[in-house]
Amino acid sequence: MHYPLVLGLLILSLFLTGCGSAASAAADQLTLTGSTSVTPFAEQLAETFEKQHPESHINIQGLGSSAGIQAATNGTVELGMSSRQLEEDETEQLQPIEIARDALAIIIHPSNPITDLTSEQVRAIFTGSISNWSEVGGPDARIVIVTREAGSGTYGAFEELVMNKELPAQSALRQGSNGAVRQIVAEDADAIGYISLGIVDQSVKAISIDGVQASTAAVLSGQYKLVRPFLFVKRKDAQLSRLGEAFLAFVLSAEGQQELVQAGLVQGADAQ
Repeated sequence: MHYPLVLGLLILSLFLTGCGSAASAAADQLTLTGSTSVTPFAEQLAETFEKQHPESHINIQGLGSSAGIQAATNGTVELGMSSRQLEEDETEQLQPIEIARDALAIIIHPSNPITDLTSEQVRAIFTGSISNWSEVGGPDARIVIVTREAGSGTYGAFEELVMNKELPAQSALRQGSNGAVRQIVAEDADAIGYISLGIVDQSVKAISIDGVQASTAAVLSGQYKLVRPFLFVKRKDAQLSRLGEAFLAFVLSAEGQQELVQAGLVQGADAQ
């Protein structure tokens, strides 16, 4: 369901006009906790918002999707961040707001000659059934598997979209953030991992899956299948603060969405 535009604009207007100098310092602070995948994009949006509203401070904490969902549920934060869909029991208390969509990119070292794998090959590599790059047309070298820790939204999306609930090999290196996965793959010629398409850079190589290269166009056309939501989540029974409403309205606005698209994401379903 689309977040009401009128309400967002009304609250934003109130925030901008300030009724404001009497507001307490605490009212001008907002903390978001959750997905490490969403974190760098939320930080970018927060930086832009703070430049426009220097009296405001937005703190972004990347602690994982489950942590963000729990924090929003228990009221520790107004807005949690998640890179996975909410479970049925979580939707009883929380409202998901899709701010963007993201593709999961399968990454390898730039020196690896592999350019394309099938979904089945990726699954077999991560379960350990395929353990040498030569088995998929690469060099004779043991594959180093780099995965995310259980509980992260990135891991949950990969588990659902690729692994069919199968577990990664015991030898897999489990990392706490997308950035850590990218760094290991960038430094190990035999490594393979998965990260948000939005943070792929020249230090790693994103390969095609089932003949389709991860890109915004491929996500929009439906050709690329490894796609997940980027969500803000809030309690259904709680009213956001004036700053919370204003920041959310900015994120869902044309300006906020353009910033996310330029960063490599796809417009969210709840954008205005």
